[in-house]
Amino acid sequence: MRLEAITWERLADALAERIVAMPAHDGSPWLRVAVDGAPAASPDALAARLAEALRVRGRAVHQVGASGFLRPASLRLEYGRQDPDAYHDAWFDRQALWREVFRPLDPGGTGRVLPDLWDPVADRATRSAYVELPPGGVLLLHGPLLLGHWFPFDLSVHLKLTPAALTRRTPEGERWTLPAFARYEAETRPEEAADVVVRADDPRRPAWSGPG
Repeated sequence: MRLEAITWERLADALAERIVAMPAHDGSPWLRVAVDGAPAASPDALAARLAEALRVRGRAVHQVGASGFLRPASLRLEYGRQDPDAYHDAWFDRQALWREVFRPLDPGGTGRVLPDLWDPVADRATRSAYVELPPGGVLLLHGPLLLGHWFPFDLSVHLKLTPAALTRRTPEGERWTLPAFARYEAETRPEEAADVVVRADDPRRPAWSGPG
């Protein structure tokens, strides 16, 4: 894949321009966008830049972090606190994302999206209020391991790190997750599944695959 250098600001602007010009694949009045990447790649930071770029262009935006949809500790940690296969398969409540985030944005849906579901520190429901996204609004879901689950994304962006960069930028206490990301690369092949790929090995010098 050929990548070209870009700044984060230009990247956010280019993605925003593409989003405001595109219809939803299924005719929904809302667009659903993924910013996929390991925590070390900071997908939340790109999502925040993109949200601002979309708001400047007159679009309502709602950001949802996958970390707000973790499963209860009794399910996440059933096989121990540092099991990479459990992190890959069982940490994130994908059924809740379908129910509380994606189905309300189906054609004919209510547009009422739950911003988060579970507080992993307190290990209890957050009880957050629903947010109503108006027609024409954009959902930005950011976090790791988002692709390969048939989520109805209208645009998906994958932040790519080489194994060396991923290891270097992952805090030592979280490096037990590295086999989960190696498995994600091998099984899901996010570089091929995503609409846009951004190489983020050097956070000061991103490069991207172009608007597609």
